[in-house]
Amino acid sequence: MWVIIHYSKANMTMFEFDTEKEAREMFDNIQGSSKILSEIIYFDDHRFQIATV
Repeated sequence: MWVIIHYSKANMTMFEFDTEKEAREMFDNIQGSSKILSEIIYFDDHRFQIATV
């Protein structure tokens, strides 16, 4: 999951996205410099597996 947090003087708004592409497109379109783009990784996500060597 991808999250954008946008801060203004009186508000904080959070947007959630399923894909990086969607998040980056929105991130580029949001006006202002007080914004953060983060990837959230859940440890119980089955897409990620432990690699053994």
